[in-house]
Amino acid sequence: LDSQSVKSVEGGDERGYDKHKNVWGRKRHLIVDTLGLVMLVVVTTASVQDRDGAKMVLQGLFERIKTARYAHWWRYCRLELIWADGGYRGELIEWVRNKLGWQLSIVEKAEGEKGFVLLPRRWVVERTFSWPNRQRRLSNDFERLA
Repeated sequence: LDSQSVKSVEGGDERGYDKHKNVWGRKRHLIVDTLGLVMLVVVTTASVQDRDGAKMVLQGLFERIKTARYAHWWRYCRLELIWADGGYRGELIEWVRNKLGWQLSIVEKAEGEKGFVLLPRRWVVERTFSWPNRQRRLSNDFERLA
């Protein structure tokens, strides 16, 4: 589970400011499986907190699993653990456990480590974000509507 702020054109309807990334635009909230294949995406204004966007993504995924084409399939869903970065700390962990029945695990650097460190399982979602960014037309958000 992760999010990415993307610059958007000036005339876009849903557009906000992400002060941490210093970006005017939209934010892509993304959840992927262990291979990096996209399970669900929610696009919001960039000013939406990661934790709030995570609730939208996880609730949407839960509803999609629950109302799958084969109604009995959701009972056999093997999703139990979700990895996320430090921006998802706090009350979200309890919310996921109590409301959805899944475990949210925060993957962080060890204390004292500086610079780039390859974190276990976190590289999967980052790689997925890099795929559309390779395409010139997808590096910025040129669409007027989300």
